[in-house]
Amino acid sequence: MPLDAVACTLESMPAVTLEAHYDGERILLDEPFEIPANAPLMVTVLSSSFAERGDPWLSAARDGLSRAYGDAEPTYTSSDVRG
Repeated sequence: MPLDAVACTLESMPAVTLEAHYDGERILLDEPFEIPANAPLMVTVLSSSFAERGDPWLSAARDGLSRAYGDAEPTYTSSDVRG
């Protein structure tokens, strides 16, 4: 894929938070998600106590996002935005 096509794909791809775990060799996503090759990623390593206790801030954020962006949410493109 040409570099400009990769840049276009990444620009149109929204930032998303994905749950994952480390198996001792690789970082594995907990659910399938298509990520383009060479996509820039940020990885945040959480303490095991964070995952075990079910952090209330994380739960509140997840609940808020699920209410704000449901399955019936329309997809908007940059051409839908007016400047």
